[in-house]
Amino acid sequence: MIIRTTDFNLHYTLDCGQVFRWQHSEEWWVGVVAGHIVRAQQVDSGLEVQTGLGRDRILKYFRLDDDMERIYSSINRDAVMDGLIQQYRGMHLIRQQPWECLVSYMASSCKSIPNIKDSISNLCRQYGDDLGGYFSFPSAQTLAQTTENQLRQTKLGFRAGNILEVAKLVDRGELDLELPFELEYNKARELLMGIRGIGPKIADCVLLFAYDKLEAFPADTHILSVMQEHYGQYLDGPATRLNDMIGQFARSYFGDYAGYAQQYLYYSRISAGSDLPLC
Repeated sequence: MIIRTTDFNLHYTLDCGQVFRWQHSEEWWVGVVAGHIVRAQQVDSGLEVQTGLGRDRILKYFRLDDDMERIYSSINRDAVMDGLIQQYRGMHLIRQQPWECLVSYMASSCKSIPNIKDSISNLCRQYGDDLGGYFSFPSAQTLAQTTENQLRQTKLGFRAGNILEVAKLVDRGELDLELPFELEYNKARELLMGIRGIGPKIADCVLLFAYDKLEAFPADTHILSVMQEHYGQYLDGPATRLNDMIGQFARSYFGDYAGYAQQYLYYSRISAGSDLPLC
């Protein structure tokens, strides 16, 4: 199928560190979405996609319904952001599935992006369904039946215990993954941070990339660095509150689409070759 697009850049969208299971081969990006292999490439008329998923599902996943002019107008507050918008124009956030997003970011704690991709690939290969060289993301029910030692074999390390626990919570019906959609940002954040292994950064990533909380502003090592460099004069307070101060400032400064600003700032760091762990 061909989907006509405006203000959409497939490479920036899939290369910017928000998703971990897409692979780039020649002109095509290949990934797995909702248990289906998806092949996508940018063409003159927009986006060419080969998949068993319907058109609406692809539109939703790539957030092709986002009003980018409105988003850019909101976040373009200074020369720094203006330059990043011009450099990476068309980069969209991805609307990920909550379960995959939750586990992926729990697996990302204090890891570099290549290592995150490796452990998630191992997890899918070991516990997902074989789709023909690519693997589906394992369900909570499947992971709940394994052991921490077995999960550690996927290179999850200390994160394995936390992921096993959240899988069991979902499997027993004690954690409703649909509930954060219904809650406002702060309440949804509190809910996620009540889960062992989920701190402020992981909670914000999951809310931004899976739950449409576009005001979320995840602050990891890359964002701490770039925010102190460009906006340090606004971050006056104790170092122990730096993460919260960054989020509060970003929401007041960039507005309702602060999460989009975060991703442009974040990509400016990782595209420069920084490979710091995402803590």
